Amino acid sequence: MKLYSRAVLILAIQCAILAGCATPVSAAPQDGAAIEAAVKAAYEKHKGDKSGKNADYIPELAKVPSDLFAVVVVTVDGKITSVGDDSHPFSIQSCSKVFTMCHVLQESGDADLLEKIGVEPTGLPFNSTTAMGIYKEKPMNPLVNAGAIGTVGLVKASSSAERWSKILATYNAFADGKLTFEDGVYKSEAATNFRNRAFACTLYNNGRLKEEPIEVTDVYTKACSVGVTAKQLAIMGATLANGGVNPTTGKRVLDAKYVPKVLAVMMTAGFYDESGMWSYRAGVPAKTGVGGGIVAVVPGKMAIVGFCPRLNEAGNSIRSTHAIEDIVNGLNLNLFGSGK
Repeated sequence: MKLYSRAVLILAIQCAILAGCATPVSAAPQDGAAIEAAVKAAYEKHKGDKSGKNADYIPELAKVPSDLFAVVVVTVDGKITSVGDDSHPFSIQSCSKVFTMCHVLQESGDADLLEKIGVEPTGLPFNSTTAMGIYKEKPMNPLVNAGAIGTVGLVKASSSAERWSKILATYNAFADGKLTFEDGVYKSEAATNFRNRAFACTLYNNGRLKEEPIEVTDVYTKACSVGVTAKQLAIMGATLANGGVNPTTGKRVLDAKYVPKVLAVMMTAGFYDESGMWSYRAGVPAKTGVGGGIVAVVPGKMAIVGFCPRLNEAGNSIRSTHAIEDIVNGLNLNLFGSGK
């Protein structure tokens, strides 16, 4: 019954996302003035929130100024509305997992991803070792660490350098082509990522990873260490909102048929083990990262990004969570309806 219920949940969410792609949720969000007012209001309301703290299990992240804060909206016609520290680069961390998944889907389709990784939510922390044991050593979805490492391993490449080059090129295509690299974060994370190496070795041992596990883990770590600004991350999200076409370059990055699949996984697993509560309160696909960024996607309309390094215990940016939630509900963007 548990597996059946989870399958029904995912089917229902996919239907809601497809419906959101096909029909507008509300006419109001198309109003630039309404978007600007909502962004500014959310920023002002939450900029003084001192709760939470930086991720410190990656030592370099603990050094990032805790009160950096930005809120950005990019619409499918490329209009940018932003406030705060919107041009300050930060490490993309787990937000990268969405775009690695996109690369694999575009390059190879979804057969290997479904067989070797899966798309089921775990209901457990993103770095849980328990999850792999419960689910018979399968990583379950591409948005938890084990699944993301496995997804990196699905990138077609003859070397570590080629694998990394392909992933970075995809990220740049989703953004503005000018993403940076946080070398200090990479070195800090690479020196402490023993659990991720264990995930990779377990996947390799169980036949779910064909490439050399430590090499794949290193490329995964580099992907998490890509530097992105809130504006750039919002453009990446808006590319998904725009059916796979970058709204600032006009170039297709992902085939439209894969967009609902990516958004469905974001809805069910993008907020770590708070994904259910996020869906309940906001009702839009989103992905968080312990660097402080969160990207939410409203299909056919816009992406909303928040950035602040102060995290809660689940690893989600507190200010960003509340700001995006306020914008979604204020502009009536919840895919399941406003409830009013």
